[in-house]
Amino acid sequence: MKKSFFSTVLLVFFSTIYAIGQTGGSVEWPAYGNDPGGMRFSPLKQINASNVKQLTVAWTFRTGELEQYKGSNADEKAAFEATPLMVDGTLFFSTPSSRVFAVDAATGTKKWSYDPEVYFRQDFSEVTSRGVSIWPAVGDNTAANAPKRILIPTLDGRLIALDAKTGQPIKTFGNDGTVDLRQGVGNISVTSPPAVIGNTIVVGSSMGDNQRFNYERGVVRAFDALTGKLRWSWDPIPRTQTDAGFETWKGASATQTGAANAWSVISADAGRDLVFIPTTSPSPDYYGGERLGKNANASSIVAIRASTGKVVWSFQTVHHDIWDYDNAAQPLLFSFTQNGKIVPAVAVGTKMGHVFILHRETGAPLLPVQERPVPASKIPGEEAHPTQPFPATLPLLGLQKPEAWGPTPEAKVQAQQRISSLYYEGPFTPPSLQGSLIAPGNVGGINWSGMCYDPESGLLITNVNRLAAAITLIPRAKLSESVKNDQALMRAETGMQSGTPYVVKRSYLFARDEQGLSMQTAPPWGTLAAINLKKGSLEWEVPLGFMYDPRKYPESRQWGSINFGGAIATAGGLVFVAASLDGHFRAFKTSDGSLQWEVPLPAGGQATPMTYQLNGKQYVVIAAGGHAKLGTKLGDYVVAYQLP
Repeated sequence: MKKSFFSTVLLVFFSTIYAIGQTGGSVEWPAYGNDPGGMRFSPLKQINASNVKQLTVAWTFRTGELEQYKGSNADEKAAFEATPLMVDGTLFFSTPSSRVFAVDAATGTKKWSYDPEVYFRQDFSEVTSRGVSIWPAVGDNTAANAPKRILIPTLDGRLIALDAKTGQPIKTFGNDGTVDLRQGVGNISVTSPPAVIGNTIVVGSSMGDNQRFNYERGVVRAFDALTGKLRWSWDPIPRTQTDAGFETWKGASATQTGAANAWSVISADAGRDLVFIPTTSPSPDYYGGERLGKNANASSIVAIRASTGKVVWSFQTVHHDIWDYDNAAQPLLFSFTQNGKIVPAVAVGTKMGHVFILHRETGAPLLPVQERPVPASKIPGEEAHPTQPFPATLPLLGLQKPEAWGPTPEAKVQAQQRISSLYYEGPFTPPSLQGSLIAPGNVGGINWSGMCYDPESGLLITNVNRLAAAITLIPRAKLSESVKNDQALMRAETGMQSGTPYVVKRSYLFARDEQGLSMQTAPPWGTLAAINLKKGSLEWEVPLGFMYDPRKYPESRQWGSINFGGAIATAGGLVFVAASLDGHFRAFKTSDGSLQWEVPLPAGGQATPMTYQLNGKQYVVIAAGGHAKLGTKLGDYVVAYQLP
């Protein structure tokens, strides 16, 4: 164990020394979360709290993405969520249409681009790509002389390997540079970059929600980085009696259940030969009568041996998930100090606002976890699990107890009436025929935006949503009558949940008015929070962004905003984040959460930023392309900031 731990520490140390020692004092950002374990921390400190207010635009690059959507409805689902990589003085990133760009990191000048020509008239649930990966991973000396490859998983289910220098497909990879991920699986997409560990590429999948119970299988697969050949495949759902956890999937139809897929970012620990898979709820999200039981491996963090595909351990964050509580955040690998000893750990942040700290090698909780009683389901055919895991000592984030609110007295009365009409018995209130208030809702808590960790202060930092959902199950036989008599249900999202007795209607606790969204639960609706893992307490929590016009509602800056897109931390004592609906990019002081800098972006900033140093100068970069479903301004910008 010690050998493995210290070998990993040395690998990180020498990788950092290698990066700093490059020409001109370059420090790269070689993976989605900077390191393969997703800490999203940079050792750079040229930009710090004393000078961050001086940041100016260094360059702006435009991808021409909106032109790609013409003749389709892609602009109704598109979100520019990519985090660029910086390696060898070049930025590599993808657009929502899975196009890949290589841009000079100093000037923002295009070096090359590649278009996989995704056909947009397919029925995509989301039109997005959170980024690309690079092989070999930085610090992997086993392939030190190999030409670098950019790996792009596409919206239409392909994995493509490109030459990092030219952008041309590697012909010896798969079929002329492409592996068909839909072969033998079905109609899947991939929206997050794959994990790279040695010569193995590990990739998950994304699929729509709530249309039927027997969705595509949520397999996680590993491919050879050189040839593209399949090395192993792992299905989160046990299909035979010999599969581990089979007894926790009950009912004649349980083995036909789909999903439990990994659509978020997978973390890797090369020193331990482990990948950490964040799995989702099984299909459909809001009714589990066809898959009774605990549903092992679904809504879990699963550690898998990268060389063999064998499960090492599994920790379930939600038992029998009927709330769409996917594990959306990348598992964060870091060193945790316990009883004076350094322990390899993984931090798990969930949509419920729970943070679990687990031993990286065993999955055992390093901080106490309690199984607490939760409400039973009143739906015929459903059996909610009687208990759910809660962190016993860490603070709970997100909306835990909804209170009615409105910008006017009349709006507040309407909010109170709506809340009173819904069934609510606290956290993990199950869906109901009456309509249930679910808090936190399925957007978090902590969503795909994820967390970052500052090892110098011991602070785990994350942006948080505080938005409740209203979930109603309608007996299929009564669907027409129910919808006809309820205008609110007509406006809600519909999931047919074919193969089950119920259709689901989902809406959120806001109304539409001249402001756009009129929230019906008390603010703040979005925050940036820091948990002190040395003390096990909330260090600070501050509002993130605003949703109402500050000229009309000056206090709206204290109300926060719904947010998508993560934060990064730097040794300069700063946390950079955009994410909010107001279209600003901000820097907060790591120690106390005080706002240090904010600037408007040319389009919505629903992406996680990154930072790097090149030729002795530090840059901070963010993709600003908006989020159609959230209603933020669409665009095609990548913006870099620097000190004068």
